[in-house]
Amino acid sequence: MSSDTSSDTPDHIEVVFILADGSRRVCHALQGESVLDAALDNLVPGIMGQCGGGCTCCTCHVYVAAPWFEQLPAPHQDELDLLVYAHEVADNSRLACQIELHKPLSGVLIQVPSAQA
Repeated sequence: MSSDTSSDTPDHIEVVFILADGSRRVCHALQGESVLDAALDNLVPGIMGQCGGGCTCCTCHVYVAAPWFEQLPAPHQDELDLLVYAHEVADNSRLACQIELHKPLSGVLIQVPSAQA
C-alpha cells in the first residue's frame, strides 16, 4: 500500500505528481505498484482510473517527464489504442495503470493533464 510519508525502506519509490495548477504532490509507493496505485492511494486529483487499472479506459492518462519516460518499456497496443481517446495526448503520454514502479523510476515526475483537473 502506498503511503504519503517518507520511508527509508528500500522498496519505496518516490513519485512526484505535478497537478494541473502547477503544484506538486510527493507520494511514496511500493516497488511493483503502478503509478495509478500511487495516485489513488494518495488521492491525487485528476487521475481516476475508472476501470481499476485494467487498461480499458483512459482516465489515468498522464505525462511522464524525461529522463524517466525513456526508461519505460514500450506501451502495449491496448494502451496505444486507448490513448487515442485521451485529452491532450503528447509524445510522453502514458496510462498510469501501465507504469510499474521500480527503483530506477524513483523520483519520477508525473504530470496530470489540465483537461482532467
